[in-house]
Amino acid sequence: MVQITFDTTWWVWVVIAFDLIVRITAIIVVPRNRRPTAAMAWLLAIYFIPLIGVFLFLLIGNPRLPRKRRKKQEQINEYIHDTSESLDFGTLRPHAPAWFTSLVTLNRNLGAMPLAGDNAAHLISEYQESLDAMADAIREAERYVHVEFYILQADVATDNFFRALEEVRERGVTVRVLMDHWANRGKPFYKTTLRRLDAMGAQWHLMLPVQPLRGKYQRPDLRNHRKLLVVDGRVAFTGSQNVTDSTYNLKKNIKRGLHWVDMMVRFEGPVVASVNAVFLSDWYSETDQILTDEIDLFDVSSGPGDLDCQIIPSGPGFEFQNNLKLFAGLLYAAQQQIIIVSPYFVPDEALLLAITTACQRGIHVELFVSEEGDQALVYHAQRSYYEALLRAGVKIWMYQKPYILHSKSMTIDNETAIVGSSNMDMRSFGLNLEISMLVRGEEFTHQMRTVEAKYRELSRELTLEEWEQQPLRSTVLDNLARLTSALQ
Repeated sequence: MVQITFDTTWWVWVVIAFDLIVRITAIIVVPRNRRPTAAMAWLLAIYFIPLIGVFLFLLIGNPRLPRKRRKKQEQINEYIHDTSESLDFGTLRPHAPAWFTSLVTLNRNLGAMPLAGDNAAHLISEYQESLDAMADAIREAERYVHVEFYILQADVATDNFFRALEEVRERGVTVRVLMDHWANRGKPFYKTTLRRLDAMGAQWHLMLPVQPLRGKYQRPDLRNHRKLLVVDGRVAFTGSQNVTDSTYNLKKNIKRGLHWVDMMVRFEGPVVASVNAVFLSDWYSETDQILTDEIDLFDVSSGPGDLDCQIIPSGPGFEFQNNLKLFAGLLYAAQQQIIIVSPYFVPDEALLLAITTACQRGIHVELFVSEEGDQALVYHAQRSYYEALLRAGVKIWMYQKPYILHSKSMTIDNETAIVGSSNMDMRSFGLNLEISMLVRGEEFTHQMRTVEAKYRELSRELTLEEWEQQPLRSTVLDNLARLTSALQ
């Protein structure tokens, strides 16, 4: 019998050559226009688990929206900037500090929106009260209602909101709705919500749809995380809250007894035009429909207040991380105190340095987070920063379970605040489309201080002594999660 043998040596050389090509290509491709920490995380993934690492990089390695969509954003920014250049957006408060004027210029250059005066703002920190307040505003609509939320569900808690939309539609009011595709797809009440929107005659579209068979595709985890409502260009709401039950109707949340705690703000005045501009830009990005011929975007009127407000849109459609630059600038500008509320706090090096430097400058810094997490990776990545923050002098308050503190805000000294949809994490800085509102005025900061005091009463302080007692397994999990958070 003749025995046939195969020389497998050439297979070995092929594998070695392929592996070498992958590694060299990764060194060339991965670091380009990417933060060093993110590049290093991707290179480690590709080197240690090549097949999985390369697959993940091809799937989610591009943190930018498609070129066509970015071009749309550039056109929108140019239009807003040029159109609003010579318009009157109310009387600004006097004696603005130089650093505030400088940050306003930064926001204008990056996000195109002007600073507007003569605004009124009412902060709402009760979950159902916020939903009902938005419903009340909708019922006053005469021309149009613009609804844009990351998650939008027609459930028991939001029934009043949807009934308000149905009522104004019966009167002939135009209702336009945007909702994130990936965040809603497959969730409870998704199809029910779409059927209800269809039945009332609303014009609705999915934001950032992942539908490759329909020619709609981008990195799957790029999300439109904005939350806003505009009624007739007169009243606007924005903040952290989605239009859904406080449990998000998820069985795992209901089983654990979790409820979300949020914050929304009702605005009146010239700044409403900027909130509307964000909606119209997102509508154009998803539909190619230009509504500025139908809606006079900058036909503004003074509100019943004197707050200075500026909208800062951010996300992968912009060249820079607009929200991160604003947050860092405010942290360096603070002279007395900084209070941060962020459910997902995973800072990059610049933000962490700004916070620790503030402590070293003698600034009183407080951070509110949740005692319990709803997303394991983010929860553990966030915990990995606690020791550095505590040693720097940051006072960390943990909102006690079973509640998830989902509000997103920051107050600087006694006159300046930020509210909106943006967390202080790398996802919100680079991957999510967000909306933030910069507000100058003691009246609004006082409202924020009242809510912060309420949060403090419902939280417990995390001390360095307690943190040092953490078991080794928790430290390992936290550090591993911290590494994965850099994969952008």
